[in-house]
Order: sequence, then structure tokens, then C-alpha cells
Amino acid sequence: MLEERMLMTTEETNTEQAVIAIRDLWAGYDGEHVLEDINLTIYKRDFVGLIGPNGGGKTTLIKVLLGLLPPTRGSVRVMGQPVKSGRRYIGYVPQTVEVDRDFPISVWDVVRMGRLGRRRLLHRYTAEDDAAVEQALRRVAMLDLRERAIGDLSGGQRQRVHIARALATEPEILLLDEPTASIDPKVSTSIYQLLQALNDHVTILLISHDMSAIASYVKTVGCLNRHLFYHQTRQLTPEMLELAYQCPIDLIAHGVPHRVFPQHED
Repeated sequence: MLEERMLMTTEETNTEQAVIAIRDLWAGYDGEHVLEDINLTIYKRDFVGLIGPNGGGKTTLIKVLLGLLPPTRGSVRVMGQPVKSGRRYIGYVPQTVEVDRDFPISVWDVVRMGRLGRRRLLHRYTAEDDAAVEQALRRVAMLDLRERAIGDLSGGQRQRVHIARALATEPEILLLDEPTASIDPKVSTSIYQLLQALNDHVTILLISHDMSAIASYVKTVGCLNRHLFYHQTRQLTPEMLELAYQCPIDLIAHGVPHRVFPQHED
């Protein structure tokens, strides 16, 4: 009886700390499922990395979490609420952000766009908005460049600005889609180190093809290819990869980074 009571207490605590709870999720387009029977619980201050092949459903999962695609089956709750209301707790950094380098918009103004969802239409920005923008820029080490035109920045600096824009929404969860897709490896390392530091204050869900990032920076890792293979551990095993990529996989490790090569015919 005492053991049952202790178990119930643990489960209730975990439920209270869960920031994303996905149960029996099926989702897709035009009657064809891209995600099948997805179950995932992400807890406060988790740093979860998901990898998988193109077309495996990573973008579809993001759309479901942002309320852009309703599930055909199952449930999704964000901060204990349905997606429609819970998505306001998510700060989203998309894979690519098109920037007109000739458009004269400053770093400050780009980050301040993150405050639009917290203001009524046509209302002026407030001192509270400015404080949130300043704090976000400070956290990504870009405050000194706040007056710089966004088009004059390097790729890594622009990505920091886009992360700051998501942070300006004051999110509980940071959702990132391939945050280093168009950045060189040296700069990518600094972005992942930044995310690791931000994880002290915000829960992170990261979609990436970067195996070195998955191995080096996240706390838990999963593989997504229609089905989710996730065991709430940091270990990325060949068995998980073969289930996700549906072909034999060789993991070649040199120190920390990992690369994935499918077996193929000569």
C-alpha cells in the first residue's frame, strides 16, 4: 500500500513537471499518415534532440506542436493545456529565415517582433517589451549589435538574433528546427554551446541532422521516422538508428562527433 502511494506521488510529480505530453499521436496530410502512434513526454529543463531521415515526420511534428496541423488521432498537451492555448509557451526558431540584406531593419527591431503576440493590434511597444528584448539580446550575446542592420550580420550572428526573437516571447519551451543547417561547423559549435547555456532556464526540443550535436549537447535523444524511437536516455544506439532509417547503419566515432553512413552496394 505504501509502495503504491509512493508510486502515485512520483507519477503526479512527473505529470506536473511535463511541459509537452504526446499520447497515441497520428497526423498527416490528405488522409495519409506521416506520424503514427507517437508517444513522447518532455519534462521541465529537458534538452531533447530528435533525428531522422527526410520525410520521416520531423516537420509534421513541429506543425502539430505549433497548432498548425491538427492530429487525426491522439492528444497533445503543452504546459498541461491543449495546443491552441498552450502554444503561447513555445518560442520557435525555424530552419531558415529569409532576410533581405538591403532592407534597413535593425537587430533590435527583429527581436522586438517576438513581442507582437503579447500586444493588442496597433498598440505601441511598452517598457516591458523593451526590457524583454534587451534581456533576450543579452542572453545570446548580441546586445552590443542591437543597432546593426540584420543584413550586415554573419550567418551565425543572424541565427543568434532569431533565437533572441524566440526568447523575447518569454517561452517555457524553445523549439528549434535545424538551427545550424546553413552555418559552418565552428560557428555551429558556438550555437550549440549557447543552447546548452539557455537550457538552464528553458526546456529545449531540437530537430537536427547534426549527429555531433546530438551526441555532445542534448540530454536525451530520439529517432523519428513515422514512429518515434525514444528511451529518455542520451545514448544513440545502432539499433535505434536502424529502426529509424530502416537500413543497416554504421556509427563511426572519432572522439565525440558521430557520423552516420548507410550500408550500400558497390
